[in-house]
Amino acid sequence: MKINTDHISALNKKQEDSYSSELDFLRNKFSKKGITLDEIVQKVADFQVAIPSWALGAGGTRFGRFSYGGEPASLEQKLDDIGVLHALTKSAGAVSLHIPWDIPGDVKAIKDVAKDHGITFDAMNSNTFQDQPDAKETYKFGSLSSADEAAREYAIQHNKDVINIGKELGSKSLTVWLADGANFPGQNNFQTALINTEKSLKSIYETMPEDWKMFIEYKPYEPNFYSTVIQDWGTSFMLANACGERAYTLVDLGHHLPNTNIEQIVATLMLKGKLGGFHFNDSKYGDDDVTVGSIKPYALFLIFNELVYGMENNPQNPDFSWMIDASHNTKDPLEDLIQSLEAILIAYTQALLVDQKALRNAQQENDVVKCQEILQDAYRSDVRPILKAAREKSGAAVNPLQAYRNFEVRKQLIKERGTKTLATGL
Repeated sequence: MKINTDHISALNKKQEDSYSSELDFLRNKFSKKGITLDEIVQKVADFQVAIPSWALGAGGTRFGRFSYGGEPASLEQKLDDIGVLHALTKSAGAVSLHIPWDIPGDVKAIKDVAKDHGITFDAMNSNTFQDQPDAKETYKFGSLSSADEAAREYAIQHNKDVINIGKELGSKSLTVWLADGANFPGQNNFQTALINTEKSLKSIYETMPEDWKMFIEYKPYEPNFYSTVIQDWGTSFMLANACGERAYTLVDLGHHLPNTNIEQIVATLMLKGKLGGFHFNDSKYGDDDVTVGSIKPYALFLIFNELVYGMENNPQNPDFSWMIDASHNTKDPLEDLIQSLEAILIAYTQALLVDQKALRNAQQENDVVKCQEILQDAYRSDVRPILKAAREKSGAAVNPLQAYRNFEVRKQLIKERGTKTLATGL
């Protein structure tokens, strides 16, 4: 299924979704604070988030998986689904591939499909957290950190193979997430595991093209529950520094212990020029991977406040690689992704509305009450008219979720693909 601009334009006109008066209200309110709304509309229109290749099918748990039907059974079909998202939102213009779940059979054909949808290839994701059917070594007791040298070399080579696939596609970065760790005390020597991991990452880093970046992800627990080798941002930061200037920390919103101050982590990494990637999701208990902004929207806003400040004040930090990393357990995956994109853009827009000059002055004066009022004034603003203006400016659907349903996308996908297809990945 493909949605063209004529379909979207006709729907936008038919809906007659007038937001001009709300937009004028915001323009008048924030112009008094020296904030230009037209500039914000353009920034929102330009904002792009990568869709992971594993997020187009139904999610699942250890206990069950419930499909909505019409799942993409091939990489080509996954790109088609991202093409639908991008046509509706104009903010999903990249795909992040997971290898070996989505190895391109015909690189040229895959690039042609992506180009036809206006999609670029973002970070490549390696997989050393599960053994493949034809695996010559096992990752049961670790991969890049393993005490078994053969397993380490096998994992290193896999990452090098992923880089080579990415080079053919035009990607410029590699994301490394390790499940390595231990379930029981005494199982691993902590120092040896960390030393092995650093050596392995350096070996991978040295083979990357000069214009590539490495993103090192961290996670405090799961699938191992006693220890994780790269358990926090500090360990990731240390390993990135050890690898070189093109290695960075990647922050996944679900990869923190409850109530961790993620915005402070973000600020610290940007100050040091080492925040490279960002995975969006939300959680109540742990790595829940639920729809972005569905649980902690204010926390997401506070994180974006630091991101926006860093983008303006930390030239030493590179441009970010943004990606959604969610599991759609009971929702239509494409609807869930549209909701996540909406939440990301809302938080980003609210952060752009923060009166940074007034906030700095209040901080200098130690006016704690005023600091809170400045932040919450931006957070409590209904910025959806700004999103609508940005979408109309870029040729997207003013209301993407409503358009998705009006076009009966899932019904069409089921008609084309049936109800029994299963997407690779989750």
